[in-house]
Amino acid sequence: MTNRSTVERTGTPPSFHWHTLPAERVAEALQSPTSGLTAAEAARRLAQYGPNRLAPPKRRGPLLRLLLQFHNILLYVMMAAALITALLGHWIDTGVLMSAVVINAIIGFIQEGKAQSALDAIRAMLSQHATVIRDGQRQEIEAANLVPGDVVVLASGDRVPADLRLVSVKELRIEEAALTGESLPVEKSDAAVSADAPLGDRYGMAYSGTVVVYGQATGIVVTTGAATELGRINQMLSDIRNLTTPLLRKVDRFGRVLALAIVAMSAVTFMLGVWWRGHPAAEMFMMVVALAASAIPEGLPAIMTVTLALGVQRMARRNAIVRRLPAVEALGSVTVICSDKTGTLTRNEMTVQRVVCAGHVFDVGGVGYAPVGDLSIDGRIIDVEHYPALAMAIRTGVLCNDARLCEEDDLWRVEGDPTEGALLVLGAKGGFTQHAGHAAWPRLDAIPFESQHRFMATYHRDSDDEPWIFVKGAPEAILDMCASQLAHDGELPLDVDYWRRMATDTAAQGLRMLALACKRAGPLEARLGFDDTRSGYMLLALVGIIDPPREEAVRAVGECHHAGIRVKMITGDHAETARAIGAQLAIGVGKPAITGAEVAMMDDAALRRVALEVDVFARASPEHKLRLVQALQDDGQVVAMTGDGVNDAPALKRADVGVAMGRKGTEAAKEAADMVLADDNFATIAAAVREGRAVYDNLKKFILFMLPTNGGEALVVIAAILFELALPLTPAQVLWINMVTSSTLGLALAFEPAEHGIMSRRPRPPGEALLSGFFVWRVLMVSVLMMTGALGLFLWELNDGTSLETARTMAVNAVVAAEMFYLINSRFILATVVSLDGLTGNRYVLLAIAACVPLQIAYTHLPAMQAIFGSTDLTPVEWGKVLAAGMLVFSVAELEKFVIRRTRLAGRLNG
Repeated sequence: MTNRSTVERTGTPPSFHWHTLPAERVAEALQSPTSGLTAAEAARRLAQYGPNRLAPPKRRGPLLRLLLQFHNILLYVMMAAALITALLGHWIDTGVLMSAVVINAIIGFIQEGKAQSALDAIRAMLSQHATVIRDGQRQEIEAANLVPGDVVVLASGDRVPADLRLVSVKELRIEEAALTGESLPVEKSDAAVSADAPLGDRYGMAYSGTVVVYGQATGIVVTTGAATELGRINQMLSDIRNLTTPLLRKVDRFGRVLALAIVAMSAVTFMLGVWWRGHPAAEMFMMVVALAASAIPEGLPAIMTVTLALGVQRMARRNAIVRRLPAVEALGSVTVICSDKTGTLTRNEMTVQRVVCAGHVFDVGGVGYAPVGDLSIDGRIIDVEHYPALAMAIRTGVLCNDARLCEEDDLWRVEGDPTEGALLVLGAKGGFTQHAGHAAWPRLDAIPFESQHRFMATYHRDSDDEPWIFVKGAPEAILDMCASQLAHDGELPLDVDYWRRMATDTAAQGLRMLALACKRAGPLEARLGFDDTRSGYMLLALVGIIDPPREEAVRAVGECHHAGIRVKMITGDHAETARAIGAQLAIGVGKPAITGAEVAMMDDAALRRVALEVDVFARASPEHKLRLVQALQDDGQVVAMTGDGVNDAPALKRADVGVAMGRKGTEAAKEAADMVLADDNFATIAAAVREGRAVYDNLKKFILFMLPTNGGEALVVIAAILFELALPLTPAQVLWINMVTSSTLGLALAFEPAEHGIMSRRPRPPGEALLSGFFVWRVLMVSVLMMTGALGLFLWELNDGTSLETARTMAVNAVVAAEMFYLINSRFILATVVSLDGLTGNRYVLLAIAACVPLQIAYTHLPAMQAIFGSTDLTPVEWGKVLAAGMLVFSVAELEKFVIRRTRLAGRLNG
């Protein structure tokens, strides 16, 4: 045995590949008699291994979590701005800025608290009770008291309470999708498998947190608590640190650079003014405060929050529920989407697509459970009645069936096994319904499906009171029963080579197969028995079934490819199935599918190469999914990951954007994700990417609007200091401009609709800075234009003998007018706004300007405002000069866009 501290931490005895050992060896290794452990031995092991529960994660206290919300460069900038306004005595401005800081911190505090519940959701998957055999008696105990070596009894509907090695099985099927991604319940047995078998192929194991959907079994507890597969995933989640989104990383870098630039510019200006121009230090300090106030982008955190919140609302209308605000923009920057298959890219509705009879191969139209579609040969629609083998095969599939096909509110659904449901839909397409079939061919007896026999049989009598036995099951099992086949012209000897060839061809298309056969006879005895299924059957057909891709997912994948986004399928399903679905979705066409076992054998460098080149990954475990996401991120990709099971939770948490399924997703997946799809539809992700790109565009437009307006104000102040001019803008006037225009006007850009062709662009490079060289040029150009208009007008008026107060009032209004005109320019980064759509396409821009105009009139003409800011009345002629200064910015900005468009077009033509 391992030492006690290790055992208590892992909740497991010595490490074995339990799935590789025969049941007797497991019982021997764990000293587990068939009569179960004694109460005393169970108590001793409970003390040794610890309770069968997952330890709660270590968490920061609420006070520390709240304080850490203030550790953000944007909030530092806002607090610096608040300090400056306090030094200036503008206490209302100080209160507004500090309120924004506190609100941002509270929002972050609440969101972080929600993220912690992902681990709670996994612990909630553990079963609360378990049925065990102890002291030779069956009894129900708290699942937390289970220990390795306990004998557990499972029945239909139970949640598996710990990891078990099954020792006896009767028709056991377990829903393992949450752990493996397998689209159908897994048939279990007590057989050992190879050591390298993936989790989904370990048929002799039952794992904690999975659900028994059919049958009974007995198993020996091999691991408990943190050592279970569920516990390992829980530990993986605990070990993954939260990543910030690309936007937050860029804004953080941008904020740091901007803060350093403001401090450096202020310090240099202060030194030049005091030591070179000889201004008093106190006077220069107030000038530098005005400079800093003009340069600090107070509105950036608020505009970010508003823009992202609007994106959240738009995505919600498209069935994408965003749980963390920054995830809105992160979606717009993704370069790779890793998607689960079942239910996301596919319908999660098994559908018959192919029926192989002797001499004919039929294609079945329609997808899903709606009984709509035609049967055809080489594109030619056929009448089922003209093909006896097909008609009898359809009849067999409907009658030898325990599922039900129902319609509720114009939606079709299946009650029972999805594969059997697919046969009922085929019957309805062929004109043979379950109700009519049972009325004409009543069922008298049945042998239910059992994993060791791999078939189901039913006994019927037809309308002429003739006996029939129908069977369906695995092709190899049904072939062994058959001596003949039904062809178009009657019964013929069985051509085994033909059926094996067609089975191979069907499997190569990723289709799951069932064989259908019948015998015109009754049971040998009163009841239908296994002796009645040994021989003498006539093979009717092989049926190929698949969970088909969603039509909208096919279009969405194409849209993502058009947008330069790679789509990768990572599924727990079989490689053949994944490859077939991938081909229909144009994912991984012409490329191999890599299995989880192959991923496990690769080192990190090899996996980075493969992760980029290969697009279909099958039989993937939680570790494989997590490694794939990390490999893509290590290569510099921005990764979105979709999933629905607890096995997806670590990768969802690690990805830049985790996307969980809202309908069939586990709570663990939803809590680990940044976004939840209310309709479980991949097409919703493509729509959300479009919204994310629009959000980032709007943030860029705001920054392109905000920085030149702040820069123009700063240049006016710097020029006045360097050239020993009277200060054109006082600190109070600078704050007025920032309060009324930079935030108020810029806010309208948050409502800007997505530009045409937004999904035709390539994803922006992950390392791209928030301010490119072009952005720096645009900021400098517009800043100089605003300075030229405001300072030029100020000096012109002073030269004409206008009072200093009037000249300053005109300078303030010139800056504001320039910002109003430039706001219209900023709607499109390169496209012209000189059009009806450009001038009126965003009504919020017009409303913002309409709100700003009366504020400036009040600033200029109200006596109270004149007393506060030192403004004076302006004449109509002076207002005309102000508007001319604003038009200067608008005209030159549009001319610059025109030159850039023509230059790029010429470059493309010459290239």
